[in-house]
Amino acid sequence: MSTTPAPRPEINPWAALWSMVLGFFMILVDTTIVSVANPTIMRGLDTTMVATLWATSAYLLAYAVPLLITGRLGDRFGPRRIYLLGLAVFTLSSLACGLSTSIEALIAARVFQGLGAALLTPQTMAVITRIFKPRERGSAMAIWGITAGVATLVGPILGGFMLDAWGWEWIFIINVPVGVIAFVLALRFVPKLDTHAHRFDWVGVLLSAAGMFMLVFGIQEGESFDWGTIWGPVSVWGLIIAGAVVLVLFVVWQRVQRGEPLVPLEIFSDRNFSVGSGTIVMVGVSMTGMSLPLMFYLQLVRGLTPTQSALMLVPMAVGSVLLARPVGKLIDRRDPRRIATLGLVLQVASLGLFFVMMRPDTPLWMLLIPSTILGVANAFMWGPLASITTFGLAPELAGAGSGVYNTSRQVGAVLGSAAMAVLMQSRLTAELGEAAGSGAGGEGAAGVGALPTALHEGFSAAMGQSIFLPMAGMLAAAVITLFFARRPERTGQVAVVAGE
Repeated sequence: MSTTPAPRPEINPWAALWSMVLGFFMILVDTTIVSVANPTIMRGLDTTMVATLWATSAYLLAYAVPLLITGRLGDRFGPRRIYLLGLAVFTLSSLACGLSTSIEALIAARVFQGLGAALLTPQTMAVITRIFKPRERGSAMAIWGITAGVATLVGPILGGFMLDAWGWEWIFIINVPVGVIAFVLALRFVPKLDTHAHRFDWVGVLLSAAGMFMLVFGIQEGESFDWGTIWGPVSVWGLIIAGAVVLVLFVVWQRVQRGEPLVPLEIFSDRNFSVGSGTIVMVGVSMTGMSLPLMFYLQLVRGLTPTQSALMLVPMAVGSVLLARPVGKLIDRRDPRRIATLGLVLQVASLGLFFVMMRPDTPLWMLLIPSTILGVANAFMWGPLASITTFGLAPELAGAGSGVYNTSRQVGAVLGSAAMAVLMQSRLTAELGEAAGSGAGGEGAAGVGALPTALHEGFSAAMGQSIFLPMAGMLAAAVITLFFARRPERTGQVAVVAGE
C-alpha cells in the first residue's frame, strides 16, 4: 500500500533546525570539554597522561574516520533516521563514559561516542539543505555555523564549572538528559524526507575508512611517537603516506567503478562546493590550534585557572550568538561570497592583536578586545561559508556533500592540532633553550602558576609566535574564498516528505 506524501506546509523548518542544533551542539562540545578535565581524569582513574589523552584521541578518530560513509547513509536510509540513531548511540555511550571505572572502559566508551557523533553530524547540514527554501538557507546555515564555532569555546567553560562543582564524570553524564530532550524534539519536529535507493559502494567504504584511519591516526598521534616508529616496521610517516596512497586509490575507484560511488565526484564540478571544501580545511586547521597557546599563556604566565581562562573567550561566544541571525538575514539578501571573506580577514586581525598583546604585563581586560572581534568574525565566517558551499547541491547529493564538508573540517582540525603541538614546542625551545623549553611545556605545565617568573617573557613570546599558525591558516582561507563564484539564483527543489 503506497503512502501519500504529507503536504509541504506541515514541515516547520525552523523547529526542525533548532531540534537538530541541540544535538549538534552537544556532540561538538564534547570535542573540547574533556581537555580541561584530563588531569582530573588521570588522578581519578589512577592512570598515565598518555593513556588519558587517548580518551580524546579515540573520540576524534572515531568521529573523523566514518564521516564520508555516514553522510551517504543519510541519503540511503533517510537523514532523520540516521540522526536519531547517532543521537541514541552518543547519549548511551556518554552514560557509559560517566560510569567508567578504568581508563580502558572510558576509551572504549569514547569510541562509541565518536561513532554516534559521526552518524549525527552530516545529517544536520543535509536536512537544512533539503527543507529550507534557497533564499532562507543562509539564515539556517548561519545558525548551524555559529553552533559549530561557539561549541568549541563553550566546552572548556562548561568543563571547568562542572569539574569544580561535581567531578569529571558529570561532563559526560550531563549529556544524558540533554540527549533525551534532543531525541524527543527531533522525533517531533524533524521531517521524514524521501530517500534514494542506492547500491552501497562497499569497496569505497573499506578504502575510505582505511585511508582516513591511517592518515588521521598518523597525524594525530605523530607527536606521541616522536614522529618515529609506532610498532615494528611501521613508522608514523609510513602510516601517513600509506593513508594518503589509499585515499588516492579511493578517489580513482570512485571515478572508474560502474556502480554508484560513495562520493559522487560530480559534486566537485560545483565550483563553490570545491572552493568551500578547501576553505573549511584551513578554517579547521586554525580553529583547533588558536586557543592552545592562548590557554597556556593565560594559565602559566598570568596565573588564571582553567575556568577563568575559558571565561576570557566569553565575548567571542556572545558576539557570535548575537550576530548569528542578523548575519543570516544578510546572507539571504546579499551575495555571501565577500561576507565570508570579511569574516576570515577579521579572524586574521584579531589573532594579530593577540600576538601583540600576549606579554606578561598586558592588562587582562585588553585581551577581551581581540576576543570580541573574534566573535564578530565567527558570525561573518561560519554561516556564509556553509551557505554558499552547499547552495547549489541537488537534494540527492546533500548527504554526500555534507559528509565531505564535515570530513574536510575534521581533517583540518587534526592537522592543526598536530602542527600546533610541534610549533609550540619548537618556539619554547628557541626562546627558553632545550631544558627550559621541555620543562615549560611538559611537567611544569601541569599546575597553574608553576612557571617561574624568569621564564614568563620567553614563554609569552613563544606562545605569541605560535599564533602565527592559525593566522596563516585564516589568511589562506580568505584567499581561497576569492575564487567563489556568484551564488546561483536557483538550486535543486526542496525535498518532499516521504516514508522513511
